Formats: sequence, C-alpha cells, structure tokens
Amino acid sequence: MPLIALSRALLGFVSLVLLAAAVWLLWSWWEGRLITDAVGTLYHERDDWRLWTGGALLAWSCLGRWPVLWLLARPDTDPTRPRREPGAFVEGAKGSHLYVESRGAAEGMPLVLTHGWGLDSTIWDYVSRDLGRSHRLVVWDLPGLGRSSKGPGEISLPMFAVGLRRVVESVTAGPVILVGHSIGGMTIQTLARDHPEFMRDQVAGVILLNTTDTNPLRTMILSPVLTALQKPVIEPLMRLTVWLAPLARVAAWQGYLSGSAHVANRLGFGRQVTRSQLDHTTLLATRNSPAVQARGNRAMFHWDAEAAFADLKTPLLVLGGRADIVTRPDAGRRIAASTPQGRYQEIDDVNHMGFLERADLYHAAIAAFAAEVAAADPATALQGRLADIPSTDPDTKPAPPNLG
Repeated sequence: MPLIALSRALLGFVSLVLLAAAVWLLWSWWEGRLITDAVGTLYHERDDWRLWTGGALLAWSCLGRWPVLWLLARPDTDPTRPRREPGAFVEGAKGSHLYVESRGAAEGMPLVLTHGWGLDSTIWDYVSRDLGRSHRLVVWDLPGLGRSSKGPGEISLPMFAVGLRRVVESVTAGPVILVGHSIGGMTIQTLARDHPEFMRDQVAGVILLNTTDTNPLRTMILSPVLTALQKPVIEPLMRLTVWLAPLARVAAWQGYLSGSAHVANRLGFGRQVTRSQLDHTTLLATRNSPAVQARGNRAMFHWDAEAAFADLKTPLLVLGGRADIVTRPDAGRRIAASTPQGRYQEIDDVNHMGFLERADLYHAAIAAFAAEVAAADPATALQGRLADIPSTDPDTKPAPPNLG
C-alpha cells in the first residue's frame, strides 16, 4: 500500500546516504593527511574517529536487519517462510503470464487467494499449512510480482481482474470462493464491477481481508494530508521511482540489509507481529521490482469500485483489523453494508497484516464462512473439482496453456 511504500522509499534513501557516509569516512581515514612538524619532518596522520564511525555505519548498513527485527517484533513459535510448491503459468491480460499453484486437499470447493501489493503468493504460507488440510487452495502471483510477468501493457486493476478470472477458469470446473487481501480484495471488487455475469456463474462466495473500495489514500490514516499531496508530490515520486528503477532497487536491498525497510513495513502490523512475519513481508517487497510496485500504486490512486456487490447475490464476508492504519475499518464496514449479503467482522488489536499476526482468528472466520457457503448448496461443493495443474521447473517459463 502507498503509505508503507513511501516510508520504505524514504528510509531506503536514508540508508543509502548512511552507507555512502560510511564509505567516505573509511576512505578519508585511510587517505589521512600529511603533516609537517616543527623541525620539518613529514609524517602521515589519521583520525581514528573516522575509522570507528565509518566502521559502525558500515556494520549497521550490512547487518542492521538483525537488531531491528529483535527490537521490533516478537520471537517466533511458528515461523512463516516464502515457500513454493510446483505450479504452472496461465496467460493473463495484456501479455502477462501468471504463476499459479494448487495446494491442499483434493476435494471440496476451492479457495482462490489473491495477495496484497508488493507481496506474492508465498505470503499464504500459514493458510496453506492450516486451511490446506481441509480445503483446496489456489494461489497466484499478481502481474509483475513473484514469478508472474506483467507483459508490455500498463498495470491496472481491470488487468488484475481479468487475470483472476483466467486463473479461475483455468483451474476449476465448478464454483469457487474468492479470498483477497488489500489490493487482492480490490481486484475481486473490480471483477464484480466489470464482470458481474462471471461472479454470478462461477463465484459462490467472497472473503475480503483488510481492503478498501476506493483510492486507498482516502481510507488510511492522515487521508486529508495524503490526498492533498497525491498530485503534487506522491505521484511524481512514483514516476521518479520508475525512471530511476536500478537505483531504487539498490536502495531497496540496502534498506533490507540495514533494517530500515523493516521499520517501514512494521507500520502495517500490530503488537502481535513476529520476526519471521516482519522479515517475510519485507523480503517480498524488496525483491519485487520497485518500478512495478510504483506503477501499481499509481493505478490504485485512480481506482474506485464502490458498491461493486450491490446488484449481486454473492455471499460476502469482510474482515478488518481494528488497528488497521492502511485501510481503516470504516472502509470494510462500508463494503459489507453495500449489499444485503454482506457481513463485516472486526479483529481486535491487529493492523493491515492481521491475517499473519492473528492467523488463527482469520482462518477460523474463513473456514466458517466457507462451510456456510458449501452448506447452502451442497451440490456446488461437489462440483468444485480442480483441473490438474502440471508441475513445472520454477526457473523455466513454459508456453501458456490454451484457455479457449
């Protein structure tokens, strides 16, 4: 989301400046200066403070991640990791190729999960290990993130919605439940707005996690200030990130090593965050292209899907975090209230990444809703059989399958 992305970019730049200062101090210490004493003897003098200060800054620039994680997050009892399973590529919109994995149980109505911006499908590690024991799961990488390519077209929410539709069509012969976090929830709302017939025919239920129905700058903290800065400051900064993408990538990795990126990503968590959760999300935001992330943020600024479910009878569950500063709870309440089939559930003491820090509560809500949907029409649950997704070498991109 833009708030965290802006903080990460600023702190990444600061981290680069500190690294440059470390290099300069160490070089100036080595260079020293020539001094002539009272009798004309020439000798080389070095200031030791430059050595110690430069060495400390260099150590922080390379190893600061560890003390930052220790200070900002709790120890882990169940670490999350960016794990992968065998998958395949599906042809998306505008020349994109979407990486899709099928996980979990073999039967039952599939849950199709769409991750938040800057992340990838490995963020569903907890979901895969918990809900995967009793549910069929389909996870995919949004265009330009993870293993998915964005193609030559411009990034947009309608493009993501078409991609989600093709993912569903390529892996299942029956109805599904769509689950989306943050921009994943925005993608589902775009699908409902632009392709209502598909939602009626193929989607048995929708679960939205910590998301919004409009430009996210309007539904996060400091929204009056951020919306005022959108045109004169924030959007030009996003364009600058695209133009200076190589430098932005260096700054991103420097921010990850120094821990400054972890400080920025900590804004999306509440008090329950663990070290692996914070490191996992920060790693994904670091290794995904800064230019792609900047383009996606700009796309969100010009997006709106208010009342996308108003004319649909699809059951809807919206989960929000009471402490969410990135998509405030009132946005989730508004989405749920827009349709008679909507229901809002708020989780105490969690922020935007609540589905990680209180995975137990989110999973319980998702499982209960999925059981309700399946029980409403048992025949549809039996039809939710997935087509086999061929395993592929993760380092080799095959030709996209024929979706016709």
